[in-house]
Amino acid sequence: MADYSAKRIDDIEAIYFGAFKRARADLGLESFGVQVIDLPPGADQYPEHDHSEDGQEELYAALRGSAEIDIEGERVALDPDTLIAIKSGTKRKVWPGDEGVRLLIVGGVPGKAYEAPGVTVLGAPDPAAA
Repeated sequence: MADYSAKRIDDIEAIYFGAFKRARADLGLESFGVQVIDLPPGADQYPEHDHSEDGQEELYAALRGSAEIDIEGERVALDPDTLIAIKSGTKRKVWPGDEGVRLLIVGGVPGKAYEAPGVTVLGAPDPAAA
């Protein structure tokens, strides 16, 4: 394998009706989690979660469009000029803006080697296909 990988986002293996791109695996990354998620306007399927069970903290960046992230009941605006970092144990839910949003989400557990969740592995079954 080369010392780098490059891939167009729309060519990355996707699940959940094409909304969840398995960027980490498709680019050959193993040390941290990274996914791209496309949410259309009005979508409410992005689950509220807090990562208290695995200790993961996450960084959210809007590649295009906008969103609000409900963080413990406070709505924080996210656009391509803003980064939002959220610690483990903090509830969050993404609400896409009027144009929808393409999110880049980077995650990892402080002080631990990265362990990829099964849903992010290339070729793993699409949970939405069941």
